[in-house]
Amino acid sequence: MSQPTALSERLLTRPMAAVAIAQFFSAFGDNALLFATLALVKQQHYPNWSQPVLQMLFVAAYIVLAPFVGRFADNFPKGRVLMAANGLKLVGALIICFGWGPFVGYCLVGVGAAAYSPAKYGILGELTQGRLLVKANGMIEASTTAAILLGSVAGGVLADWHVPAALWACALTYGAAMAANLFIPRLPPAHIDGAWRPRQLLGGFNGACRTLWRDGQTRFSIIGTSLFWGAGVTLRFLLVLWVPAALNIHDNATPTLLNAMVAVGIVFGAAAAAKLVALETVRRCMPAGIILGGFVVAMSLQHHLIPSYLLLAGIGVLGGFFIVPLNALVQHRGKQSIGAGNAIAVQNFGENIAMLAMLGLYTLVVRLGTPAVTLGVGFGILFSAAIALLWFSARGARR
Repeated sequence: MSQPTALSERLLTRPMAAVAIAQFFSAFGDNALLFATLALVKQQHYPNWSQPVLQMLFVAAYIVLAPFVGRFADNFPKGRVLMAANGLKLVGALIICFGWGPFVGYCLVGVGAAAYSPAKYGILGELTQGRLLVKANGMIEASTTAAILLGSVAGGVLADWHVPAALWACALTYGAAMAANLFIPRLPPAHIDGAWRPRQLLGGFNGACRTLWRDGQTRFSIIGTSLFWGAGVTLRFLLVLWVPAALNIHDNATPTLLNAMVAVGIVFGAAAAAKLVALETVRRCMPAGIILGGFVVAMSLQHHLIPSYLLLAGIGVLGGFFIVPLNALVQHRGKQSIGAGNAIAVQNFGENIAMLAMLGLYTLVVRLGTPAVTLGVGFGILFSAAIALLWFSARGARR
């Protein structure tokens, strides 16, 4: 395809639609594959403690590869990077399908996801005008959360019906994502350099971390997104423990559906952020993060199913409103300094360290025998306090 000569002044162009569609199928596959692989692990009688290892391997790939994937995204056309990353996910899914090891296969999917993320967000600034960047982020987040919603439910439902069929369906979605990538134009690389030696890459990544951390606005945004995603992955596991304790429901479907309600809410929250928040007014999103923690407390004290669905949808709305402007700010400031791909890689590094740390703390508290309701209340209070502290400490950091 021909290379565009200027950034589009419209949001819904064919390249942007291709990015959104590819992102939908890719994220759909990630979430469906998690639940299908968990079903396979149970079917093959792995011990219960091994189930979180799948998520840990996925997250670890982001952390280990963080110094390299940003440079990779910025040194090659990002549409081709997206296709290569989806190809790695497809290979990982096929490894699981052919019975060559669920942990090896899902780890490879994590490698593909780690390579995918910087290019996915970095390409937005190459396809849209700066004033449309928040709206473009809202479009991608809406596509992602719709995929999380449908993929999680589909993975669980298909696995209940037939585990191998569920795994092959996931592989097909990665193939669909690669097909959508073909419609993204071949854009010029953002930064071209030949420094591919590991020591140089680690030094460059360390320098990128320092550059973003010295910038008050990017530091504020990365801390905010890290807290959000760390809390999000912890909430997913908390619901599995909380549903039988608080609602006296012992099936596998209810925690999945409750997680889906969060995804539904995020779609609406992301849309609201796209309309109400611009790069110049990013801090408008911070009260949503504080209120979100209060909703978690209210949900934890709930003992009826319908109000729980409503509260979790509210958590999603607040989460979408909170995360989209912060993502846009990191991309904008990063593009001006170290390249959007490198900036997103640094952001992913912080977010995944937060996920591992919060999951580790969660596991420790559970092993100490803390009741699920008490755990949820404490979790909500701590999250609100952390966002409030971040907001007030960053008020003087405007630059």
